[in-house]
This record gives sequence, C-alpha cells and structure tokens, in this order.
Amino acid sequence: MTTVDTRAVHAGRADLAALGVHVPPIDLSTTNPLPGVVDGGHAYETLAGGGPLPPGATAVYQRLWNPTVARFETALADLEGTTDAVAFASGMAALTATLLAVTRDGRRHVVAVRPLYGGTDHVLATGLLGTTVTWAHPDQVAAAVRPDTALVVAETPANPTLDLVDIAALATAAGDVPLLVDNTVATPVLQQPTRHGATLVLHSATKSIGGHGDVLAGVVACDADWAARLRQVRALTGAVLHPLGGYLLHRGLQTLPLRVRAQQAGAEKIAGWLADHPAVTRVHHPSLHDPAGLVGRQMSGPGSLLAFEVRGGIRAATAVADACQLITHAVSLGGVDTLVQHPASLTHRPVEGDARPAAGLLRISVGLEDPEDLRLDLARALAALG
Repeated sequence: MTTVDTRAVHAGRADLAALGVHVPPIDLSTTNPLPGVVDGGHAYETLAGGGPLPPGATAVYQRLWNPTVARFETALADLEGTTDAVAFASGMAALTATLLAVTRDGRRHVVAVRPLYGGTDHVLATGLLGTTVTWAHPDQVAAAVRPDTALVVAETPANPTLDLVDIAALATAAGDVPLLVDNTVATPVLQQPTRHGATLVLHSATKSIGGHGDVLAGVVACDADWAARLRQVRALTGAVLHPLGGYLLHRGLQTLPLRVRAQQAGAEKIAGWLADHPAVTRVHHPSLHDPAGLVGRQMSGPGSLLAFEVRGGIRAATAVADACQLITHAVSLGGVDTLVQHPASLTHRPVEGDARPAAGLLRISVGLEDPEDLRLDLARALAALG
C-alpha cells in the first residue's frame, strides 16, 4: 500500500488522464442536460434516494451530485481508509445530516463524550434536532447505551483540552450502536478512526483539510450504506458543498501531510516551552500528557493544536490574547497561520456549567511560522502579565 503522502497527492485523480487534463476541472453547472425523460427520471430517483451516480447517467442537478465535489470525497475516503465520504457545506451541516440519518428509524438518544467542539456540544445539549443526550466519560459509555440509543459521539483529540479517547475501547463499549468520531484535530494523516472500530468519521474540513482559511466545509467518511443515507439527507435538505469548495479541499489534501507534520513539530516545541513558563499553570498537548499511550498506537503523532492555562483566570487570558502581535486572535484551527482564542468566551461559550473550558485557558492552533518567532511573540504576551 502506498503511504499517506503519496495517496494525498494522487487520490481522486484517476480520471484526469482520460480527460486530458493535469489539474481537476471545476464543474460549476447547477443543472445538466438530460438524455431523455426516462433516463433522466431514473437518474433523479437514484440520486435523490442517496445512490451514487449510475455509470453513464446524467448528474441532473448540482444539489444531487457534482463531479468536482465527488473527486474530493473519493480522495478523503482514500485517506481515511473508508469506501465512501460525503461532503457538506460546513462541519455543522455534516453533523446535522448525521444526526438526521441515524435518528430516522425512531431512535433519538445520543451518548456523547465530553469535551467536544462547542457547536457539537450545543446542538446536542439543546435537542434542536429532536435528539436527547446522555453525557458520559469513556468508561461510562457502555452503561449509558439504551435500546433507543442511535449514536455514540466522541472527539479525539478533543477540542479544546486535547484529551485523548481510546477509539477501540469506545467502539467495544458502544456495541451495535454506531460510533461517530470527530477527527478534525488529528486529520487522517495522524489517525484513521475506522481502523479502530469507528463507524463514521467527521471532519470540519474548514480546518486542516482546507488549511488556508478560505473554504467552509464538512465531510463524513463511512461505508457505502451510511454514505447512501447521508447523501439522501444532503439531497433533501440542500446542505451541499459548492464545487469551488470541493476543488479547494481536494487541492488542500495534496499538502496536508506536509502541513500537519510541520505544524505538529512547531506545536511540540511551543508546548514544551510553555510547560516551563512561570505564568503557565498547565499545558494541554498529547506530547506532554498521554496516560493511555495512544500516541504511537492510535495516533502517529500528537498534532498541532495545544492549549495552556495562565495564572489569573479570564483577565490574564484576555491580556495574553490581546498582547499577541504575530499570532492572530481568531477562532478556527488547522490553517497555515497561528491562531489563539479563548474557548470559554467563544467556541465553547454555549457549553454548560462545569463542562465549559477553564476561564484561564487559551487554545493555540500552530501554523507554519518559525516556532522561534511564535515563542518570542508568546513570551512578550506573557510578560505583559507582570
């Protein structure tokens, strides 16, 4: 089998030579000419029902299928080691489609392992989509599963504290219940959850997969049966990814392994330096804290996201974020430039009570800048605390 580096460059491009092109074309067509009433009707029925585009059939309409988006889906599935992937207009659209797909048979209970991305936590806590939730630690999941449980949800490494969850153990605890793992932080370069028993793998493709802060998208990697269910939800709800977004994401995959490893190396240096800083009370990064030994067994590396807690709570955290000059104060992660944010005030503001991140915790997504330049910027910002 070829390495992830090689597959990232070539995946989803098998048809280009026959087309006589080197770069994947962008098909912006919103509608497609039909070969006839009967054939067009059959294609529409297949695609609206979640099926793949039949060989030789027309795509009918962009909401049902698009070749540019499909190439990205093929490539992402290749990297995740799944047969299929289904792309959406955002990470939250992908999560919403998944919840609709798993609950359509009447089961509406979800078991969720905190911490999770704040948007995921929020939609589950509100029950906006008709689900109910039981929050559980990993060792409580088996006991939390009920006859009406439709899904178990976890994120590893978790956002924002970088807690690691043993996916294989969680899959065992979930039993016959589908397990959704958010793999946004690790990316398929460092971790492939289905190899450890996950059923569905969620990405906010806006983050590392796009990698440049210029495309909003989500994607779920899965088997053919789940892909059909997700495509049907996508077709009926319209949460489609624009073809230009599909093109940008497919292009982003080509450099994903290089970016992830370079950003990870920077994150390890920054985490180690912060761990010895007198103004810092705790650093969250798998290179420093991995009690179950999952780095090297489940993940091939600790990743590029880290968090740290400063003395003085929210006032101190605010002062540090405001004092950064090279590092941008902004939400999101996985881009080429380094970002800092205060999760309790922003992405995780809706999270309830004790589950909300600590008031003094700042999250840093390490980019591709020289780590020494980032260290100096943080040193100046932390010095402002006195």
